[in-house]
Amino acid sequence: MESTNTASASAAQAPHKKLLDFVRNNRLDPAAVLESRRKDIEALASVNVTLLGGLQSLVRQQAEFLCDAAADLQALSRGQAVDGTAPAKLAEALPRSLQKAVAGVRGLTDTLYKAQADSISVVGRRIAENVEEVKGILRPKQ
Repeated sequence: MESTNTASASAAQAPHKKLLDFVRNNRLDPAAVLESRRKDIEALASVNVTLLGGLQSLVRQQAEFLCDAAADLQALSRGQAVDGTAPAKLAEALPRSLQKAVAGVRGLTDTLYKAQADSISVVGRRIAENVEEVKGILRPKQ
């Protein structure tokens, strides 16, 4: 059983060993390679934080939208006025309700768009930085 664990452990380390051998054989700066990977991980973490913030905002907006819709439905079912509209004018209240729903969905869409755009922006900046770092790393030490 020990030989199986040793074999699987050495197989898991093989890609890292190959990378380190490549860096050493080509006289590249290992610190620069590690720093570049660290920045990649930070960029991914930043993207995740941005997306999480966007999703939290989306959930808050959806909850607010659903609470407002439920309150309007309760008011209509009780025969109370909704947005200053008497129950007899239900035909006029429904289009307003539909416009309110469309505005809510538009707001949700804007929130999603902003979260995705911010995330793509972070990834784009990191890719540009990565290209410059790779150019610097691939220049062999003199």
